[in-house]
Amino acid sequence: MGSSTKTYRALIPVTGLVLGAHAVVLLGLPSLSGPVPPAPAPVVMETRLVEPAAPPPPPPAPAPTPAPVPAPKPRPRPVAAPAPAKPAQPATAADEPIENSAQPMEESAPPAPESEAPTSSPAPSPAPAPELPADAPEANGADTARPLQVRPGGGEPLPPGTLLPVALPGSATLEFNASGQVKGFHYSAGAQLQWQQDGQYYQARQSISMFLMGERSQTSDGLITPQGLQPLNFTDKGRKTQSAHFDVAGGKSHYSDGTADAAISDGIQDRLSVFLQLSALIAGAPERYPPGTLIELTSSSARAAARWQFRVGATEALELPVGSIMALRLDKLPGKSSDQRGSVWLAASMQYLPVRIRLDQGNDDFVDLQLKKYLAAPQ
Repeated sequence: MGSSTKTYRALIPVTGLVLGAHAVVLLGLPSLSGPVPPAPAPVVMETRLVEPAAPPPPPPAPAPTPAPVPAPKPRPRPVAAPAPAKPAQPATAADEPIENSAQPMEESAPPAPESEAPTSSPAPSPAPAPELPADAPEANGADTARPLQVRPGGGEPLPPGTLLPVALPGSATLEFNASGQVKGFHYSAGAQLQWQQDGQYYQARQSISMFLMGERSQTSDGLITPQGLQPLNFTDKGRKTQSAHFDVAGGKSHYSDGTADAAISDGIQDRLSVFLQLSALIAGAPERYPPGTLIELTSSSARAAARWQFRVGATEALELPVGSIMALRLDKLPGKSSDQRGSVWLAASMQYLPVRIRLDQGNDDFVDLQLKKYLAAPQ
């Protein structure tokens, strides 16, 4: 019994330890050393590109209400002193025996607004040299297609188709003293008429030149027919050049400036050939043209055609720069589209070539050409 007691006593502390350990496990009492904490989980970082969303558009702003603009107050306009009057510029002279026309005056520029007015006035530009005037314009008429018409002594006209003899003067050069007046301005100049013909063709050139004003010329060329001169071309050259072309077969004259064609027929003359055609008619049969005879024909400038009428007058004694001479006078009568008057004197001693030509335009304007030298071409 004694040994059993010892063994029983030895198991008591062991049993206590076992019970204590179970209590710790079951009751969760802290242990002496404590549990080892687990290792932390690795942190994974991801980088993403995130595009921000576009902001919504702002609402439209309301239109601003314009502020009322006050009416401008009128400013008193300063009174400028009157500019001194400029002396009138003399007009220019006519150049040859055709209508005169005045060149239009240049329009002055309008005054600048007050806000842009210069502080000082610029020097005025010098006036350009005057230009020799061109023909006075005449409207093309329906009667320009009529042929040459002659009324002996002012009586009944000769029947249509009457063949009138002609005798053209030989080639020659005539020099003139030209004088006249345009808008109160008196002038003098030199003029020359060159006439050439070979029995089939002719050419006439008349020129007038003035100091500081240049030259103006007219040229006529064409055919010689049994009726006299038949112009084909007429050129008028001054500051600009204008021309006319005569298509007798087509019954039209054409103008370089775009003017409407004129109706023409046989017997058409231009502003230069008309005086030479009169010479040929009178020289062909002087007895057919007593005083009072009317000669009517179509004459064309470089811009238009019109009917011209001449009345045969008496033979007069003239005192010209070339000397004393007897010449037959023909007066140009005013027409429907022009009130121009004039006269031409044809000298029998010089193949009935014109030795004096005077034209009156009205308003005391005129041009007067008087022969100073006659040179017949050698035969």
